[in-house]
Amino acid sequence: MTPFPVPTSEPLSRLVEALNRLPGIGPKTAQRLAYYILRSPGDEARALAEAILAVKEKVVLCSRCQNITDQDPCLFCRDEKRNRSIICVVEEPLDILALERSGAYGGLYHVLHGALSPMDGIGPDALKIRELLSRLKDGEVKEVIVATNPNLEGEATALYLQRLLSPLGVKLSRLARGLPMGSSLEYADEVTLTRALEGRQPL
Repeated sequence: MTPFPVPTSEPLSRLVEALNRLPGIGPKTAQRLAYYILRSPGDEARALAEAILAVKEKVVLCSRCQNITDQDPCLFCRDEKRNRSIICVVEEPLDILALERSGAYGGLYHVLHGALSPMDGIGPDALKIRELLSRLKDGEVKEVIVATNPNLEGEATALYLQRLLSPLGVKLSRLARGLPMGSSLEYADEVTLTRALEGRQPL
């Protein structure tokens, strides 16, 4: 059963259905976006389509930190001014943007691309943990900051990383409780993130 009226035009119907599959886009919003695109100038619609294709064709994962980038290695890994003895481990690329906005961190990053969630079938092999371990082999990294989100999945991931990394001799720390439980780094303000980074605790 279709959850919303199907437009009379087959291409428009396909567009509405495609937009409806995006996270946070309900049936009515999908229809409004589709009709906006239909009424927009051809150049604007073409630019949107080209931007979507460019993201799929040109954006890759950084071979070092697993952040999304169009140049490998990414701009953070290429930046010689960053402190290479510290790696901040985050769940998603958007978390890096949040931490960078705080201006309180100047080290490197590592993106896991998710968090442990057995209920959803996400185990350690689904995350970029193996790549993190390979970055710690040469001994250059002295501290790993675990900056997973303060929710059940983030805490489970932090505990797993603690067990995995403790024998390697690197200092392990966790963002302080400046971040409320159940929230996401992406939506935290700069002051909260700064205090969380400055008050990080050993694992």
